[in-house]
Amino acid sequence: MSAGWSRPLHLPPPGEGAGVVVFTGQGAQKTGMARDFVEAFPLAAAVFDEASEALDLDLRALCFEPDERLNLTAFTQPAILTAEVAMFAVAHTEWDYRPALFGGHSLGEYAALVAAGVLPLAEAVRLVAARGRLMQEAVPVGVGAMAALIGENLDVNAITAELADLVVDVANHNSPDQVVLSGDSADIDLAITRLSGPGRRGKKLVVSAPFHSRLMAPIEPAFAELLRQSAPTWRIEGASRVASNTTGGLHEADVGALITALTRQISGTVRFVDNMAALQGEPVIEIGPSRVLRAFFQAVGRPAEAVTNLASARRAFQGPTA
Repeated sequence: MSAGWSRPLHLPPPGEGAGVVVFTGQGAQKTGMARDFVEAFPLAAAVFDEASEALDLDLRALCFEPDERLNLTAFTQPAILTAEVAMFAVAHTEWDYRPALFGGHSLGEYAALVAAGVLPLAEAVRLVAARGRLMQEAVPVGVGAMAALIGENLDVNAITAELADLVVDVANHNSPDQVVLSGDSADIDLAITRLSGPGRRGKKLVVSAPFHSRLMAPIEPAFAELLRQSAPTWRIEGASRVASNTTGGLHEADVGALITALTRQISGTVRFVDNMAALQGEPVIEIGPSRVLRAFFQAVGRPAEAVTNLASARRAFQGPTA
């Protein structure tokens, strides 16, 4: 495959196209993801080949066979990105899927930028592999933790104020009834106790690092430099069609602004509720190894369909009889 897929030539002009595509992030990985696409479509195989060559890593072996590295952040991130781009590439070329707007959750924002033609695939997998390594090295294992808080109509500002004395940040504002917290492990335990009560419950998550918290901030300068080195390969005009986790709205078509937003995303809140408001249009299609984001859209009253394998892709893009 040429690098041409990374810069799609057949996306509709801005303001045209139909609907919204969103890509899942870390935690959605599973053995066998996108294997059915690769076996059925040479284009999907070519996506894996291009990404594997960029990293000097056999991503087919990593994704398709049992491999403990799939849950190590530095490997998880390029693996998920490659699988999602392969799935989107097939939908785009085989079934003429041309969404108007693109979004993603954390790591998924990079898949959105590739699908929208902003980042070349090879650059994107190199960036997220480095991002994963830096994130894993930022905090010793066991020092940080994350927790999900579930309850109706959660007020992020009130939660932030309630935890002001703790090294705990709002990592993800996923939906009106789900917020994820991240920070110091002992303080996360205190936060769960403090915030749990009638109509609200907290649960610690199994993660390897306190993602999207202030504890990640020290790695941001190094990652910003990697983004600056990569920037000459970008097609920045497509950025205005992609939602920013950092700002909540759509990215500016400006290289400096994109570098700043992607850098701050590492320690900042994933403002997915705001992203959903910015990503107006129907239908909403989630692409990723597991269903995650569909529930967030449903929580704000918007139907969404999840594409996690070839069978669900055929139903979504060819119709229920496919």
